[in-house]
Amino acid sequence: MKTNSKAGRLARFGWWHGVAAVLGMYFLGLPMQRVFAADAVEKTLIEQAMAAWQRGDAPEAMKLSQRLVSDSPEYPAGWLLRASLFDALGQPLAVATNLSQLIRLEPGNARHYEKRGVKFFQAGKVPEALIDFDRVNELAPGLAPQNWQRGIALYYAGRFADGRKQFELHQTVNSQDVENAVWHFLCTAREQGVSVAQSKLIAISGDGRVPMTEVHRLFAGRATAADVLIAAEAVKGTDVEKRQPRFYAQLYLGLYYEAVGDLGKARDHIEKSLRLALSGDYMGDVAKVHAQLRGWSGKGK
Repeated sequence: MKTNSKAGRLARFGWWHGVAAVLGMYFLGLPMQRVFAADAVEKTLIEQAMAAWQRGDAPEAMKLSQRLVSDSPEYPAGWLLRASLFDALGQPLAVATNLSQLIRLEPGNARHYEKRGVKFFQAGKVPEALIDFDRVNELAPGLAPQNWQRGIALYYAGRFADGRKQFELHQTVNSQDVENAVWHFLCTAREQGVSVAQSKLIAISGDGRVPMTEVHRLFAGRATAADVLIAAEAVKGTDVEKRQPRFYAQLYLGLYYEAVGDLGKARDHIEKSLRLALSGDYMGDVAKVHAQLRGWSGKGK
């Protein structure tokens, strides 16, 4: 899915920007007075943890972050630091545990629930993720149209009518995204059948990503799997530039074949997509969770 970047939100905030930049985690909406309401010891621990991380000493960085939250459990930035470290280490459930402490301190902050929901989903905890995504919509109705991750979680939770409605809502703020149209199709197909889903496929004309035009035509019944693969494999460039369109081709072919009832082909394409997924791409996490929930390898061949 196409997303709005959250990068650069801390560009003017000195040492704390260094924390976010090095760990690659966006600022979770903590009030600035809470972030900077730290004594010299707390700031020193953060700086030491960051220095350890930058020199490649992850165990020391984790040790310092643990000391920070043990000594100052009411200091939100300590939990954010620790969550960020676990995020960089690829441990989504540990991230979620630390985000739970942020939620304890800031229970009305929808962004905390949003991030924790993402981490629960990445860990394959769909019911827990969905609770958090639902909470985002309750706390911040203005964020609801952007909450496409909730729609995907609803699909895997079997709440197909609710998923369809979430993707219809997302269409109001992201009108030229083939992926949104496809996930709307998938929910509708499970709810009302493939022929109805095809008749209600959202029209898209402005998604220039390869091979999204061919993917849309496939779901509309106007293209073949070969058309999707040919378009994706025609992309030239770096390894990343070639892998991404091929990943999306395999992912959406897998989802298409599952929708029409060919589980053998669905599994083949999903597992191929796993071998092509790029680190940090949420849709790669979707492919992994899909495989796990279906009892497939979850890792590719």
